[in-house]
Amino acid sequence: MQKLASQPPAGLAVSTMLNPAERARVDAASRGLYQLLHRDSLDDVLKDVRERRAGAVVFSVARYGILPTTRIATIVREFPQVPAIALLTSTDDQTPLATLSLGHLGVRTLVDARAPRGWSELRDILMAERSSDLERDVLAQLALDLAGASRDCWRFFELLFSASPRVLAVRQLATELGVLPSTLLSRFFRAHLPAPKRYLSLARLIRAAKLFENAGFSVANVANHLEYSSPQSFGRHVRTVMNMSPVQFRKSFDAGKMAIFFREELILPYREVLRTFSPVAVRPPWIRDPRNFRPRYQAAS
Repeated sequence: MQKLASQPPAGLAVSTMLNPAERARVDAASRGLYQLLHRDSLDDVLKDVRERRAGAVVFSVARYGILPTTRIATIVREFPQVPAIALLTSTDDQTPLATLSLGHLGVRTLVDARAPRGWSELRDILMAERSSDLERDVLAQLALDLAGASRDCWRFFELLFSASPRVLAVRQLATELGVLPSTLLSRFFRAHLPAPKRYLSLARLIRAAKLFENAGFSVANVANHLEYSSPQSFGRHVRTVMNMSPVQFRKSFDAGKMAIFFREELILPYREVLRTFSPVAVRPPWIRDPRNFRPRYQAAS
């Protein structure tokens, strides 16, 4: 099997600036679902983001008054794709000003963890970002595999990963692409490509494999996270697509192996076709292969 050019990290790295009590509670809430890097200086946090690929940063509202604001602003401004989260665990006279100031610095997400629900919210936010990290890695590899593909072909693959789990069916894929479901199916069929449903099914199972890497997640947890109607529905899907039970799937595939399976099953055997394929616009047969295309006019030299 070929290896992905960039393997997903074992867990999302989250750099934090918290007080000792908050650190203990965040550790307990994480359940090992992500890697926590507790820091005592914002320089270390900045280093995490720059060098250790930290996928998120959590700032304590309670510690805001002793943090250099210019450093926070630098982290938020220079790394807009890394979510910055303000964590509120207690309140005092300075809390309203600290919260407002963090917002002015660009910290757009506030998690109120004074109630138990807040810890679940923090976990959900970081798990969603962990999934995004996986999607970026998969799409980065596909960008190499499908270099030169049409814009709408690439849009198809972006939807498989970046829009999941919102896009659950071929009908939704077609809507996002602006074509009728029957048209989308027909174009894949005429190009002798696997059906769009096959691409969608395996893409969803890459996400499932990533979630199964967390020992604390049950089959029911994964099914719910990926918006299957029930654990039984998820189980039927795994058996139909992979010919194994969810338990066997969990033992056999992590996210990296499942991404390799996706590429070997659906990308590499069809790479040349996909590079000239357009699921939305129909190209005249004489220019489906770019090597056969000659521009009518040449620019003056």
